[in-house]
Amino acid sequence: MSAYGKNVWLIPDCYLNSISKNENLSHEAICVVNTSREDAEIKITLYFEDREPCGGFVTHCGTERTRHIRMDKLRDANGAPIPRDTPYAALVESSAPIVVQYSRLDTSAAEMALMTTIAYSV
Repeated sequence: MSAYGKNVWLIPDCYLNSISKNENLSHEAICVVNTSREDAEIKITLYFEDREPCGGFVTHCGTERTRHIRMDKLRDANGAPIPRDTPYAALVESSAPIVVQYSRLDTSAAEMALMTTIAYSV
C-alpha cells in the first residue's frame, strides 16, 4: 500500500468547551490514519488569540494504524492540559505522511452538536 497524506496539517477552529449538560463530555478529537510502513511521531502546537504558542504535545500513530487523539486527555511535556473555553488553532506535524480529521462534540446545550472536517494540509 502507498503512503497517503501529508506531514503538516492545520486546524484553525478549535475550542474545548467546559460545559456538558448530559452524560457525554464535550470534547474534541484529532483523528489520524497512517498508511505508511513507518510509525508516525505527531507533534501538536497550539496557537491562541492572546498568548504565545504552546507546544510540547507529542503522540504516536503506528504503521498502518489509526489514532484518535482526544484533546481533553492530551498533556504537554509538563503535564499541563489544553485550556478549556479558549479558542485556539492547532498545527499538526508528523514524521510520516498521515491524513488528519478534526471532530468536536459539543454537549453544552440540551441538544448535542457534532462537527467534523478534514484539516488543511500543507
